[in-house]
Amino acid sequence: MPEIFALKTSEIQEYEVEHAETARKIAGECIVLLENDGVLPLKSAGKLALYGNGARKTVKGGTGSGDVNTRDNVNIEAGLESAGFVITTKSHLDSFDRKFEREKNAYLSFVKETAEKKNTSTVAISFNNPMKEIEPVPVTDEDVENSDTDTAIYVISRNSGEGADRYNEKGDYLIFDRERENLEFLAKSYKNLILVLNIGGVMDLSEVSDIEGINAVILLGQLGNIGGYALADIVCGKVTPSGKLTDTWAINYMDYPSSAEFSHNDGNIDDEYYKEGIFVGYRYFDSIGKRVLYPFGYGRSYTDFEIRFKGAEVNKTKLTLNIEVTNAGSEFSGKEVVQVYCSAPSGRLIKPKRELVAFAKTSELKPAEKEDIRLSFNMEDCASYSETEQAWVLEKGKYIISVGNSLCSAEAAAGFRLDRDVTVMKTSNLFKYESELKEMEIAPKESGDFGGIPLVDIDTEIFEKKEVVYQGKRESFPVPAESGITLSDIRAGKNTVEDLVACLSVKELAELCVGTLRTGEGEIVGNASYVVPGAAGDTSAVIKETRGIKNIIMADGPAGLRLQPHFKMNKKGEYIPGGEIILDIINPFPENLDEAEVTDYYQYCTAIPIGWSLAQSWNMELLLEAGNLVGDEMERFGIDLWLAPALNIHRNPLCGRNFEYYSEDPVVSGKCAAAVTKGVQAHAGKGTVIKHFAVNNQEDNRYFTNAAVSERALREIYLKGFEIAVKEAAPIAVMTSYNLINGIHAANSYDLLQAVLRDEWGYDGMVMTDWYTSQFVPDLTGDYKPIYPISASSGCIFAGNDVQMPGCEKNVEDIIRAVETGEEVDGFTITMGDLQFCAANVIRAAVRLTI
Repeated sequence: MPEIFALKTSEIQEYEVEHAETARKIAGECIVLLENDGVLPLKSAGKLALYGNGARKTVKGGTGSGDVNTRDNVNIEAGLESAGFVITTKSHLDSFDRKFEREKNAYLSFVKETAEKKNTSTVAISFNNPMKEIEPVPVTDEDVENSDTDTAIYVISRNSGEGADRYNEKGDYLIFDRERENLEFLAKSYKNLILVLNIGGVMDLSEVSDIEGINAVILLGQLGNIGGYALADIVCGKVTPSGKLTDTWAINYMDYPSSAEFSHNDGNIDDEYYKEGIFVGYRYFDSIGKRVLYPFGYGRSYTDFEIRFKGAEVNKTKLTLNIEVTNAGSEFSGKEVVQVYCSAPSGRLIKPKRELVAFAKTSELKPAEKEDIRLSFNMEDCASYSETEQAWVLEKGKYIISVGNSLCSAEAAAGFRLDRDVTVMKTSNLFKYESELKEMEIAPKESGDFGGIPLVDIDTEIFEKKEVVYQGKRESFPVPAESGITLSDIRAGKNTVEDLVACLSVKELAELCVGTLRTGEGEIVGNASYVVPGAAGDTSAVIKETRGIKNIIMADGPAGLRLQPHFKMNKKGEYIPGGEIILDIINPFPENLDEAEVTDYYQYCTAIPIGWSLAQSWNMELLLEAGNLVGDEMERFGIDLWLAPALNIHRNPLCGRNFEYYSEDPVVSGKCAAAVTKGVQAHAGKGTVIKHFAVNNQEDNRYFTNAAVSERALREIYLKGFEIAVKEAAPIAVMTSYNLINGIHAANSYDLLQAVLRDEWGYDGMVMTDWYTSQFVPDLTGDYKPIYPISASSGCIFAGNDVQMPGCEKNVEDIIRAVETGEEVDGFTITMGDLQFCAANVIRAAVRLTI
């Protein structure tokens, strides 16, 4: 009988209640107040008119593997009613419900019929053809007349997910005509109109900003299954908004430098040319002086704060700023975010006008209360990558440090000066990019002289001269005298992981480097050890009995654990099909099931706010709590690795997975991923899998799209967040992305996985592929005929991509053939040393996760 961690009762457990309260506390700081003329917070709960497609159909998080199967979802209507509001527009909301059900049923019929026609799964069809947003119903004179209130809330919802990018069209990035008509009508009909954005990424608000009579705009985001409660807390003033944007909101979509050619916009989803280089997000808008709707780091409060710079301290290459924050308001308590930016001198290398280097959030400050903040960063964090010198360098000149509560409010406060160039780290250029890639010529506006601020002259001799030593050929491990080495021997210090690996056959090693959920079987994860229905997959248990090395059980994320809430087992310990959730539809259990012969099990997990919303809290202690919450549920349900956090850069607002990524800025992204990882890994035997490494910024044709990007942009923008997370939190695993980078699949890139991740950053954990990376599955890739091949199994071993998930028999066979014959397989030759290296990393992870 396999071990089962799930509960045998469907009753609400104490941990669920506690986790919901924690999630609610976290969510309150994720909400960003974009506009407020004083209408918020509402003075008292009373009658309230509620409209919009997200009032009842509140989106808790994006679609796909990031969706969490929760017990319930507190929508906005329920949340407001729990706070004492009386919703007076239920007939209007009912009319939208009816429309929603009609269109959802039509969509489900389309999915089913298409799946049958193509002889494929409904999941595959839905991944490639996600359900479109449903246009709201019109608000009528009768709705307003019967509402009996002068205050209305209108909710705009948008959803997105993996497998497809968004569109710059009405009902997606743009508002529906009906939404604009409704808002214009409501603005004239109510004294107070509050707009709530229940969205997972930036959208166009230019039309909304033109409507007179909208008194407040709240960026709710997608806050998990307690979103309705969190909004009510803000509306009532129980919580003072303290969220800040982690993206730039442009006035027009075409203002983004990547917009014209992004994904499907130019009809080319095979090659994506990163012509903007390092000028992503605010680095672009700020540098050229382009006006935006909402700047990076922006967010309002119910109170006002004063930020006073009190001086700086220098300790070798470390700069510490002393900052005093005062709640200058007289009525509301609140929290403020202090942001620090660096303006580096432009020499041979063109620099952005400003770049974020540090940030911190205060505690809850009462009116007139002060708090001293000490913010430190290393001067080396201001370095740029020089492709000419193949090194990270600090060019000579003035480095101006600005402090504020957003990019637009940051003012020059201090600085340091170098009298000569400093090479911070000598590396090698590793990512040759295509000749077709010609980056935009961007001339940043001058930052000013800043003659009145204190500048510290830095002795350049204090900088440590560092140079990367890259690994050479991987040698086979020497065979130990004893052959029966087990986990116990490793734990006792008698033998090493390498000793154990040297005892294994090529077949055992290949099995270890390929996951166990083979194509066509679809068995329940963990059959070799314990059962976790709904888990994403597990590593091989090929040496569990002989060597004591467990298979590693993994669950999807990144907004909580994605598991099957309800399942049944018979007396023999066999899983009974049924209870699986597909497209929000629960598969039925078999008819005429003898309930006396089965046992019901339950796995209810908490949906925390999406990554984008978490980042907008700017509170790393809260993100650590979020990770701790997930780690606790991993313990409860037997999950070893959480396939999260995800930290790719918001290069373009239309990327379908921006909801689960944090920001357009790598420092915010890396710090967030590190905090969540620390929270999870505070639980013994539990780990994270940071993803998707790297440059996963397009979902259309995601298995085969090629990112053509310069070495400098890669290192300064798209890899930097991963570097921060790796160095600060040491995640147990890293997941590679599907895409190619400059013509080489990320999963097959030795330079990415060995030279950068391991040699430059010192990473010693496990690397895995994303699902089906190295096996061609037409159901998932769709009808499009790509120009690039699928990632190679042999290439994964060559690169140091330790385990291929979920794996297939061909992966195993290809690896064995390549090692035993020495022949090139799918473009790569691999050695016994390469295979042993990968297997050792898998075993080492299993040892760390065994308690």
